[in-house]
Parts: sequence; C-alpha cells; structure tokens
Amino acid sequence: MAEQAPPGDPTLLLELIRYPMPFGKYKGRLLRQLPVSYLEWFAQKGFPAGKLGTLLQTLYEIKMNGLEYLLDELEKRR
Repeated sequence: MAEQAPPGDPTLLLELIRYPMPFGKYKGRLLRQLPVSYLEWFAQKGFPAGKLGTLLQTLYEIKMNGLEYLLDELEKRR
C-alpha cells in the first residue's frame, strides 16, 4: 500500500493539480485530469508505492466521493 501523508496535509491537494503522470497511457497528463476508470484500475491492481501512490489514491477517493469541486477551487485560485 502507498505511504500515507500526514492527515490534513494541504500540499497533497495542490500536488494533484500540478503533478504529471510519470508513465503509462496518460504519461505527461496532470493527475487531476486522469479518468476515473484509470484510477479504478489502480484501486483493483494496487496503487504504486510512495508519493505517486498516495496522490493517486487520494485522487481516487476525491473522485469517487464527488469532491472534485475542492480541486476546482484550488485551480481557480492558482
């Protein structure tokens, strides 16, 4: 399982709108732009270790719980 970020770490959300996918079909695309189906695949197969896994797992939870508006607000303020 991926490393856990400290609870309430605000930099985690900021990284979701800035961090590019480093490999695979969506290489170079910002994590925020990844489709839910790709995140579901990771959820079934296992998220990568480390920072990337934490970010993908967080994004998956955000999208599955209808909380994308949180990221929308961050992008507007950026």
